[in-house]
Amino acid sequence: MVQIIKDVDELKTFLKAAGCKLVVVEFSAKWCGPCQRMYPLVHAMSLQYRNVMFANVDVDDSRELAQTYHIKAVPTFQMFKQAQKVTLFSRLKRAICCNGSGFMGEPIFEFCGADAQKLEAKIQELM
Repeated sequence: MVQIIKDVDELKTFLKAAGCKLVVVEFSAKWCGPCQRMYPLVHAMSLQYRNVMFANVDVDDSRELAQTYHIKAVPTFQMFKQAQKVTLFSRLKRAICCNGSGFMGEPIFEFCGADAQKLEAKIQELM
């Protein structure tokens, strides 16, 4: 099931409820052709991957949320774990972190476009 999210508070509650589960948030728009093509595929993934939580944010209905999460194009998918956006830094091995590299994480588990295979590959990688 894909949860419809309307505002920042709803998203925060949803992320908190997910606990340690992977959360996939799709930012989309009703007028967007690629978003319309992805909708049934994302819904099917939500039924297939029961240990992953899925949400959808309509950027036109939730402009503040789209701005807060720096959405520049639709569809955009962002991945979260433990209420935090998954970044390269959050995935680095502890040994690298302990070396004091000063590396700043980039949100690499975010992508734009209607690429269902890429989305599914990221879900499988991060579960």
